Amino acid sequence: MAALANVGLIAGRELRAYRRSPLGAIVVCGMLLMSGILFYIFGLSAERLLSAEVLRQFFYNASGPLMIACPLLSMRLVAEERQTGTLTLLNTAPITDAQIVMGKFLSALCVISLATLLTAYMPALIFVNGKVSVGHILVGYLGLLLLGAASMSVGLFASTLARSQVVAVVICALILGPMVTLWMLAKVTDPPLNTFLGALSLHHENFKPFMDGVLKLDAVAYYLAVTGFFLLAATKVLEARRWR
Repeated sequence: MAALANVGLIAGRELRAYRRSPLGAIVVCGMLLMSGILFYIFGLSAERLLSAEVLRQFFYNASGPLMIACPLLSMRLVAEERQTGTLTLLNTAPITDAQIVMGKFLSALCVISLATLLTAYMPALIFVNGKVSVGHILVGYLGLLLLGAASMSVGLFASTLARSQVVAVVICALILGPMVTLWMLAKVTDPPLNTFLGALSLHHENFKPFMDGVLKLDAVAYYLAVTGFFLLAATKVLEARRWR
């Protein structure tokens, strides 16, 4: 119970920081604006498509702004603490590095989840004016949330490595970029390497089933594994720095 309370305290502290800072609002508004523009261009203004295809296109387009927003929201989580010196205070508090990481991750995940759910009016328009299933919409949003969680964990890990927020964004981009584009490398390699690379791709192969409204447990497991791996890595970095 004490561990959960500590995680809750850290998460609440970070959520208050997001509320006080214009960063969270700017990133969320920018994400919603980009998603809305892409939805209008490719979903409403393009050639007439079946409703299911428009919905599929929406989830594809929404994933881009989501992955851009995650590094911007996560860059301050630890790097800012190191810049201001408050990380030292956290290290002297009766709280573990794992609790710090989980609290910060959950706060950022709450923000990106809220931003993602605020786009729900777009698939709602498709649902009202066309023939798509609620299940397709729910599975698609599950995919966006899992993608957001994985991207946010990478951003948090990058923030533990960096001494400034700008460097944290750069490190996150250098990690996410190859993970997203692995499917391109898979296209030009031979079996079984192409299958292996495709399975590791953060976006294309693993996100495609969610876009189609298909719930694949191996894709869910992939995103959970990526999230868990980078959260563990972030914890280990903090532990190593604590004992320097």
